[in-house]
Amino acid sequence: MTSSPRTARARQLRLVGLVVALAVLAAALVPIVLATGPPTRDELLEQAGLKGKQQLVIGVKDDQPGISQRLSNNVWKGFDVDIAYLIAGYLGFDHSQVRFVPIESEDRARRQARDNDGFVIVDMVIASYSINDKRREEGAVFSAAYLHTEQSVVTLKSFKEQVSSLEDLRGLTVCSLTTSTSIQRLGEAGAKPVGRNRISECIQELYDGRVQAVTTDAAILAGFVTGDQPGDDGQRFPVTLKNVKPLQHWDIGSSPQEKWGVNVGPNQALLDLVDLALYASATDEENSTWENAYNANLRWQQRYNLPQPVAEQQQPEARKVEVRQWPWERTALPPPAYPGSSPASARPAARAGWRGRGRRSSGC
Repeated sequence: MTSSPRTARARQLRLVGLVVALAVLAAALVPIVLATGPPTRDELLEQAGLKGKQQLVIGVKDDQPGISQRLSNNVWKGFDVDIAYLIAGYLGFDHSQVRFVPIESEDRARRQARDNDGFVIVDMVIASYSINDKRREEGAVFSAAYLHTEQSVVTLKSFKEQVSSLEDLRGLTVCSLTTSTSIQRLGEAGAKPVGRNRISECIQELYDGRVQAVTTDAAILAGFVTGDQPGDDGQRFPVTLKNVKPLQHWDIGSSPQEKWGVNVGPNQALLDLVDLALYASATDEENSTWENAYNANLRWQQRYNLPQPVAEQQQPEARKVEVRQWPWERTALPPPAYPGSSPASARPAARAGWRGRGRRSSGC
């Protein structure tokens, strides 16, 4: 039995009406979803002020071997440098578009770095900067942690006593960064604290005999203890200080961990993007950028720094940031190139590693 032309026509009209109704409903819902849902990565780039930006300016330390050091040929090397390239690559910047500017410890919260004859506000600070509430009160806005380490102490190798706590430094002159919380703890422990703006100044005073010990984060001190001793591939840290002498690295016991973060300032979109980059690195098994950075700069130093662990061998957990990934979103970033990653012939290091005990915090 066939339908009449009138019935077929009615069905067609109902179908057209249904399609139109669905289209109208979709047109009404899409703006609501776009307005209330999470942003796209492309929108975050716009909100962060990075769209069309040709250069990413990052404040880093320039005197910390293994962490961030500017070499005589103006090349920057170290773990923080590689983390900076990891983040920059995720944001769409290649190595040539990243400009490093040395920043002093007291300027990290306000992101103000010395640039030739003047000062510049950097886009972010990646400078062995420990996350704590006092620094948040000063204006720092931290990403998720990208490294866990702990406070430790170094002395000359010729030092006759054992050091297992800050109390063992009672009566001794001990140097640390002026901005670190360890200055106060040294006084409480009965030591004579001396504050300097740069940790290399403390190490130089240790070499020269003006102080008996130096305390700050283990990952920072490790590079000075390692000195010019070779890594597995023959690499050595350049010696820039004078009157260099062998150093001993001491494990001083339990208290909170040091958690290093990136200071992005009052830019929520940039904070989300940095955490996206760290989250991708931490969760993507194909992404070995963090492991490559750790291996190239920290892992090989461990044998020279016993009994003190240099840092945890696993990337800390990162904050998951929700981004919209529906078909109608605008074009997002191209696949990250991870320019901080270097080719590795060996299998990337396992993500599981030394998790560390609770440690004393230097607040560096």
